[in-house]
Amino acid sequence: QLQLVESGGGLVQPGGSLTLSCAASGSTFDTYAIGWFRQAPGKEREGIKCISSSGGVTNYDDTVKGRFTISRDNAKNTVYLQINSLDPEDTAVYYCAADPWGESPCAVVASSYKFWGQGTQVTVSS
Repeated sequence: QLQLVESGGGLVQPGGSLTLSCAASGSTFDTYAIGWFRQAPGKEREGIKCISSSGGVTNYDDTVKGRFTISRDNAKNTVYLQINSLDPEDTAVYYCAADPWGESPCAVVASSYKFWGQGTQVTVSS
């Protein structure tokens, strides 16, 4: 069992940056792949990036390649998602999730992920 708690969301102006954190409880955190997803109002959940247990990164698509950076600190049981050049289109609830299959390459596919956090709201507005 793994419990995930996201933090770091909030209100940010367009062009700003945020770093979201996903803190996990569980002794086997370092064996999991961790993915970040988001869901905007009225839209389906979409994938962003994932990071495997060994640190390999997979992008959902090329649109997230440049502005989003994922990293993990296994000593702190935490995965981070840095988002730069925020745009109002980035307004969404951001979720992290854990995939027990932690090998590379990880997959940014929601159905692969067994444990989910409650989400953190990111609002981009002037």
